[in-house]
Amino acid sequence: MFAELLCTAVALVLYVSTLGADFCYDDSRAIKTNQDLLPETPWINIFYDDFWGTLLTHSGSHKSYRPLCTLSFRLNHAVGGLDPWGYHFVNVAIHGAVTGLFTLLARLLLGGGLWSLLAGLLFACHPIHTEAVAGVVGRADEGAALFFLLSLLCYIRHCKMRGQARPLWLVAWFLCSLGCATCSMLWKELGVTVLAVSALYDVCVFHGLTLRQIIMLLYKRKNIQLPLNVFLLAAWGAILLACRFYWMGNKPPNFSNSDNPAADSPSFLSRTLTFFYLPAINFWLLLCPNTLSFDWSMDALPLIKGLADWRNFHTMAFYLGLFLLAWFSLRTHQSNKGKDTNGKLNLYINGRNGNSNGHSYQYNNHDTLVSSSLTNAHIISAQNGTKEHYESRTPLPTTENVVAFSLGLLAVPFLPATNIFFYVGFVIAERVLYIPSMGFCLLVAVGMRSLYVRLRRRSSRAMLMYCSAALVVLFSVKTVLRNRDWQNEEMLYKSGIYVNPAKAWGNLGNVLKSQDKMQEAEQAYRNALYYRSNMADMLYNLGLLLQEGNKFLEALHYYKLAIGSRPTLASAYLNTGIILMNQGRLDEAKRTFLTCADIPDENLKDPHAHKSSVTSCLYNLGKLHHEQGHQEEALTVFKEALQKMPRQFAPQSLYNMMGEAYIRLNKLTEAEHWYRESLRAKPDHIPAHLTYGKLLAMTGQKTEAEKYFLKAIQLDPTKGNCYMHYGQFLLEETRLLEAAEMAEKAARLDSGEFDVVFSAAHMLSDP
Repeated sequence: MFAELLCTAVALVLYVSTLGADFCYDDSRAIKTNQDLLPETPWINIFYDDFWGTLLTHSGSHKSYRPLCTLSFRLNHAVGGLDPWGYHFVNVAIHGAVTGLFTLLARLLLGGGLWSLLAGLLFACHPIHTEAVAGVVGRADEGAALFFLLSLLCYIRHCKMRGQARPLWLVAWFLCSLGCATCSMLWKELGVTVLAVSALYDVCVFHGLTLRQIIMLLYKRKNIQLPLNVFLLAAWGAILLACRFYWMGNKPPNFSNSDNPAADSPSFLSRTLTFFYLPAINFWLLLCPNTLSFDWSMDALPLIKGLADWRNFHTMAFYLGLFLLAWFSLRTHQSNKGKDTNGKLNLYINGRNGNSNGHSYQYNNHDTLVSSSLTNAHIISAQNGTKEHYESRTPLPTTENVVAFSLGLLAVPFLPATNIFFYVGFVIAERVLYIPSMGFCLLVAVGMRSLYVRLRRRSSRAMLMYCSAALVVLFSVKTVLRNRDWQNEEMLYKSGIYVNPAKAWGNLGNVLKSQDKMQEAEQAYRNALYYRSNMADMLYNLGLLLQEGNKFLEALHYYKLAIGSRPTLASAYLNTGIILMNQGRLDEAKRTFLTCADIPDENLKDPHAHKSSVTSCLYNLGKLHHEQGHQEEALTVFKEALQKMPRQFAPQSLYNMMGEAYIRLNKLTEAEHWYRESLRAKPDHIPAHLTYGKLLAMTGQKTEAEKYFLKAIQLDPTKGNCYMHYGQFLLEETRLLEAAEMAEKAARLDSGEFDVVFSAAHMLSDP
């Protein structure tokens, strides 16, 4: 247990600095704007929506079904709201637990010596994990890894109890393994691959079969239990995948070409060469995590367009090394020649308590297995002093078996990200390597052990140990430094400029704008467009910045470019219409709003934001009709807005305008209903207090009306418009001195507003 505790402690210490970090990048959409985390949203919605809060069967859904992770976010939200500390605390705690379980797995494979400790320390400090631990959305990978290891350890326990325990216990451990595998998949999709890894453990580690023996086993069918277990694992995996595909609407997700440019390439050669290269570059990130980035989309990794590209040599070297390692691990061992195990369990006893020198002694004959186990057993007295039993040492697999299993643990969980079976929405995602890195850490540890055995000089062995320690230290330093980048979004995006300048500059512009650094934000947007000129989001963001700076003509130019790049960008239509309306180009504004209202939300990445923009367009169109005196048309548009309004849309202004339209039609009952709805939606909505106060005054409820006017002033004493409306009420009540006082306050507070000043002057001039 010492190794497990030490590695867990190292993992916690390395990431304790992330507890004070803010939400970064994808955290905003998965947590801050995810309606499934809010207490008013039914819990059951989590099991029908994707990771980002979109209905899973919606055409624009990401199809990332991770309800257990979303459920953990909701629990975080229920306890601490949107305080990032609690979210980061859970992430760090899960990473510590995963590290401890992985170290336990390494001890089962490598023994209780230094090599399992090395594997655990490498996993604890590997810099590739910073995105999964420091980024809150990386909890999906952590949670999947936690149940991945629990499932695998349950299956290992099931294997070791064969022939020693009652069938009920065997079934119980097997079912526990299947249950944990299901939970792993519900944390993140790749968790289902633990079933294949468990089968690999059974074949290559527990039974220690070589490639020849696997083939012979299939032909001779002497060991029925092994094929049966593999079949059950495969069947359960098929059931889970079938249910998963059905639950997401029997349709794969749609991704934009910027998310995965290779998938959108028209050239079959380019797609093939790039997809073959991606595993190689991912392995390089595990081997040398020097250059890391929050995002690898767009042009961060240029496509391989021909055979002459020098990166093809990297691809060939990677697959050649992979093939040689696989051949080494699955070839017929020298000690096995002439003997057929028929799938029997082999016993390996290494080193002083399993594994100090790395030598292994193999017993292939079943009789020898039993005899050896008894010979090496140590006798333990029972508590009553009258009963003794034998406990055999833990059997350890050979180096070849561990290499085979490690390769599987490295490759199998990565298969869903290879674009072989289906296209994915990323080129490289560092957090996806969280589980595969376990196989990498095991490979490094078993490689060091093999090298240690072959070195005869004590100085050489000491140098190897120093190198191992240096690797752990270097990884730890890199992890601590990388954690600093994840402290806030500004630091994170600045760190990614070298890898993905277009995405990094664009996101950095948003951060700078939120800090009111408008000139720096504008330059950041222009830098992003320099690297990728057709980014609709950046064109829109630059237009919005210019609009807020009263540069309306230039803003219109960028909105039109954004619409040209993405014709479904509803927010660009919305702001274009608002500018046109303010410029008096009412017919153009109406056409723009109508065009926006007709855009469907199919295949959109964020349908909630789209629906909000469409609702706002309809609101402004109805308001335009209202100001022109077309109340019936206004109400028709407002009712359409109600139908299209998403859950997260703030409806108080829409309700208030419906009340205004009804009062113009002299339908006072309907008007009162919508004013009350507006105040129910937002009790501190000032316009609704003013308009409802006017309605109450019209119906003779003077005392109640005055309360609403005074409440509006109380909510915002600096708003001249509130004093103006109250002054008009007082004027109608012939309370002239008070009305004059209100008029003066209104004119003084809103001296730049013509309507307010004019009304104030009118009240003061009234005899």
